[in-house]
Amino acid sequence: MKKEYCGLFGIYGNKEAARMTYFGLYALQHRGQESAGIVTWDGEKIREQKGMGLVADVFNERHLSKELKGEIAMGHIRYSTTGASLIRNAQPFLVRHGDLRLAVAHNGNLVNTYELRSELEAHGSIFQTTMDTEVFAHLIIKYLHESESIEEAVGKACLQVRGAYSMLILANDKMIAVKDPNGFRPLVLGRVGGNYVFASETCAFDLIEADYLRPLEAGEMIVVHKGKMTSHRFAEPRRCSKCIFELIYFARPDSHIFGDVVYERRKAMGAMLAKEAPVDADMVMPFPDSGNYAAVGYSQASGLPLELAMIRNHYVGRTFIQPSQDMRDFSVRVKLNPVKSMIQGKRIIIIEDSIVRGTTIRARVKKLRELGAREIHLRVSCPPIKFPCFYGIDFSSKGELIAANHSVDDIARFMEIDSLHYLSIPGLLDSVTQDEWCLACFDGNYPIPLADRMGKDCLEASPGIIKEFC
Repeated sequence: MKKEYCGLFGIYGNKEAARMTYFGLYALQHRGQESAGIVTWDGEKIREQKGMGLVADVFNERHLSKELKGEIAMGHIRYSTTGASLIRNAQPFLVRHGDLRLAVAHNGNLVNTYELRSELEAHGSIFQTTMDTEVFAHLIIKYLHESESIEEAVGKACLQVRGAYSMLILANDKMIAVKDPNGFRPLVLGRVGGNYVFASETCAFDLIEADYLRPLEAGEMIVVHKGKMTSHRFAEPRRCSKCIFELIYFARPDSHIFGDVVYERRKAMGAMLAKEAPVDADMVMPFPDSGNYAAVGYSQASGLPLELAMIRNHYVGRTFIQPSQDMRDFSVRVKLNPVKSMIQGKRIIIIEDSIVRGTTIRARVKKLRELGAREIHLRVSCPPIKFPCFYGIDFSSKGELIAANHSVDDIARFMEIDSLHYLSIPGLLDSVTQDEWCLACFDGNYPIPLADRMGKDCLEASPGIIKEFC
């Protein structure tokens, strides 16, 4: 199963900074449902509130109106890609060093976390979490002693890490935003009134009625201090490697990502699917919500009617009690339920955005067969996922990726469908307006060399115990 990663939001100079950050994180909730945190600067100290769960569960009116004081705030929502799901790993991560109060929030994943942490520990650093974000904080403090400013220290720290990172840093009354030289993860700049704002996606700006100014560039650092913004280049852009899964799955459809409107790109992927793999059928239907927009594109391009014949229960949250093993199909039925009269005797084209393990789709197809579907054809709006991601997406290890170990025909037989077609890589690239994407999960061409020890649990294992893709 693929899962969301992280979302960032920051605002400078607003009297309702904490509340605005709350709303910004609320708009970005789809990017992470594991933990949430907000920090503020009140002129003397950093205040914080963090907790496990959804934004609405972690914060209440007392936090926003009384405890999180200050006109500078930033927040983070998390799905873990390095570090276990524990409250100590919730972000932003705070450091107190002399008169400096430092908070770091990170979206992405570093590939050299283990070697950097080992080196820092050998020189006396003490770590409290298993996040790669804490490695950043230690590096910033390390270089602060040989730098003229916090900005210079942040730049030097960034040059020591390898991997994907979009970060917000609160250093007393300065807010710093940085984006890695490959430009993996999105981070955008906006303005509401006279205040600068940052977010992972533009949908956060829409909620607070902020104006979208531009995306951060690869290797760029933006500093906001005393209401003024300056831009610096801490590194020259390298091989641009924007994560194309933002457009396929992660970003909200109403967001602008890397200069593209997500909704339009997903429709284009669906239209390209119709061109690559047409089939004579009665209707097109998505498995909501991920396949919705590609299904619209497929329907419009093919001329086949779009039917929302699978209904989603929007009130099923992460805390729903998991069924016992002998009720394993129940978790599928409680989330999605078909409209029976729309299924019987029909030739159906199902649109999905991606397939990771394939077990969930197989269970849903089984249900459609039981309801009398005449034919079931599956169309997937991305290429086969054959390789793990080490840059911030919690894909399964290669051994659990169905497309890495089985042919398309084998997968179709496993799912008991009449035909299966994945969008080709050329078709995917023709569906977007930008270029220079990271396609490593499809073709294994990793833009940054990998280390010997990486992955979500690489800092959890005992010394000497290294697992594949650890």
